[in-house]
Amino acid sequence: MALPRPEQKTTMPETLVVSWDRICRQLRAEVGEDVYTSWFTSISLESCTNDCIRLSVPTRFLRNWIHTHYSSKLMKLWVAEIADIKKIDLVVRSTLSRMEDAAKPVTGNGAPPPDRAGRPPFTVGAIGAVRAGNSGSPLDSRLSFATFLVGRSNALAHAAAKQVAESDSSTVARFNPLYIHSAVGMGKTHLLQAVAWAGEASGRRMVYLTAEKFMYGFVAALKNQSAIAFKEALRGIDVLIIDDMQFLQGTKVQQEFCHTLNALVDAGRQVVIAADRTPSELESLEERVRSRLAAGLVVEIGTLEAELRLRILQSRVAAMKLQHPGFDVPPAVMEHVSIQITQNGRDLDGAVTRLMAHNQLSGRPVTIEMADEVIRDLVRPADPRRIRVEDILRIVAKHYGVSRADLLSSRRTANVVRPRQIAMYLAKTLTLRSLPEIGRRFGGRDHTTVLHAVRKIEGLVQGDKGLADEIEVLKRQLQE
Repeated sequence: MALPRPEQKTTMPETLVVSWDRICRQLRAEVGEDVYTSWFTSISLESCTNDCIRLSVPTRFLRNWIHTHYSSKLMKLWVAEIADIKKIDLVVRSTLSRMEDAAKPVTGNGAPPPDRAGRPPFTVGAIGAVRAGNSGSPLDSRLSFATFLVGRSNALAHAAAKQVAESDSSTVARFNPLYIHSAVGMGKTHLLQAVAWAGEASGRRMVYLTAEKFMYGFVAALKNQSAIAFKEALRGIDVLIIDDMQFLQGTKVQQEFCHTLNALVDAGRQVVIAADRTPSELESLEERVRSRLAAGLVVEIGTLEAELRLRILQSRVAAMKLQHPGFDVPPAVMEHVSIQITQNGRDLDGAVTRLMAHNQLSGRPVTIEMADEVIRDLVRPADPRRIRVEDILRIVAKHYGVSRADLLSSRRTANVVRPRQIAMYLAKTLTLRSLPEIGRRFGGRDHTTVLHAVRKIEGLVQGDKGLADEIEVLKRQLQE
């Protein structure tokens, strides 16, 4: 069975097609079958003008990757075929199509034709305060589904993101909004940008924004008196992707985001959100925003398991070797580092960078001893389980035989008041939540009520060993 190879235009001169065919065979032999199949089978030969060869690929991600890693190799192969070649122009086919369309006559009213769904064209100028080029916040060409490593901790989030990315505009959104949350460095941004790249490749209208960029765009639109254009542009897209949702601040900004979210979801458009905690824990957001976010699919990316950490390290080392051919990390060292560094993927990236730097600059081979030396500040004691107010309410209610609703209610009976005070005390001592935040989580109480409860329990614990033992039991249950 013949292996796939890049395409060429049928109208090309035969000599150019023959040269391209030889280059493809040589490229396959040099980079290997796996690499060739992954990166080069979708390249098309477009044209040859003067001293420039034009090639096209289907996505910007593929263009950026090939340009970064293989442009010099392609140039060398082309020069061996045609000595006069001075430049290789690598373009995205969708961009090429737009260039060709621009040369065609416009419609009768002087406007570009509508898109495939019959909607008016989505121009960059309509959302200039938010978008830069064809995307909102910058996208990293390395963050695609092809480079995302899947393990037990992130399998559900990956599957949901892939489902969203592979849906088309005519399909009813199944997970809307899709809300992904985790601690830092677990891959939330990678998944969101992968959705953006995949959606762009399929021709969907995508906007990827950090919460900060959304705030900046809205405020700028207000100042420029273009708020209506800002809103219409955002609500005319197919997929809105917001990263770092925990940083969305300001009453007016949150109101506008809520209106935009409602408009998109009600119209069947997809919304994808990422944050560092669940919707219910985003106390800085208005209740109606949290409620709408929680109404979709909420997925957590857990702590990276040892096997996945090792695979991430192997991937990072392989990528580093492409840039530094003399660099190598023995399997035993990678396994050791994956066991030592348990916090997040960014620490693993930092470890590989340090190992490469020490190896290249000092000439020392990479050993377990060197690894221990260079990553010692990345090796952190295992953090205790992150405790949430929801966990405290559940454990305390079960322990004292009351309901969660009782703890949040205004009831003042003794069998409810004491458990409620203990729950507030645990929330203050075991979480990073402020007194006002805890008050809001306990039925909208004032922060002074929480402070009174904390001081009350602190005083009782000093002289009541039975109560002190009860609280220790509750703490152990929460930390298990």
